[in-house]
Amino acid sequence: MAKLTRLAPELPSANLDDALTYYERKLGFEVVMRLPENEYAIVERDGVAIHLFANSVTKPTAVGVHIFTPDLDQLFAELQATGATITQKIEQKPWGNRDFRVRDEFGNELKFTEPRENA
Repeated sequence: MAKLTRLAPELPSANLDDALTYYERKLGFEVVMRLPENEYAIVERDGVAIHLFANSVTKPTAVGVHIFTPDLDQLFAELQATGATITQKIEQKPWGNRDFRVRDEFGNELKFTEPRENA
């Protein structure tokens, strides 16, 4: 069977400059690639890549992304300190994981999860 090696979700934004500022300043990502036409960019943090694309013609449908971390409490404190839009504080789920949620300025939601074995 063929092996899958990486996932890089594409998230829409009405303004790519604003999206990049949010992901850099509030979420700690770094811009690693940006097309000259300002239509598409890639941000990364700790090997996690998110592709952002401009969509100012239509109201884009928001996307949800699930990102795993062994350092949930530390990440929560960091994003809270930067002023990220936290829509759900850390919660223990019935299946054992702990998670919290952050929303970007365009309605996309990032769920950060600490798997059960790290809880």
